Amino acid sequence: MSDTRRQLGNRGEELAAQALQAAGLRVVERNWRCAVGELDLIAEEQAFDFVAGAIATWRVLVEVRTRRGDNFGTAQQSITPRKAAKLREVGLTYIQSIEWKGPWRIDVVAIQMDGRGHLLEINHIRSAVTG
Repeated sequence: MSDTRRQLGNRGEELAAQALQAAGLRVVERNWRCAVGELDLIAEEQAFDFVAGAIATWRVLVEVRTRRGDNFGTAQQSITPRKAAKLREVGLTYIQSIEWKGPWRIDVVAIQMDGRGHLLEINHIRSAVTG
């Protein structure tokens, strides 16, 4: 990966972490890796669990997509069915590895910048990838 692309990714992850924290989530881990792939951010959120019928601690697995310009589509459009399937696989591997028994979901934080790298939009999409 080029230094420019890595810098863009790192900046995007930092902006995403700040946006999540501003929304009341707590980032507990960054760049979790396994043989199957990587999770950019892992957070926790206190929210209602409809299955349990009460407030619960949710484990939130976050994919950060950062795009400068839109020549290759927007950050949101970069979540293809193939990428979603990979996120489900990595997410399940993570949940099993920590033996998590509570509710969890996969969110996407889409960060769109202009061609010069100025922030245009941050969009936190809850439950962006579903089973």
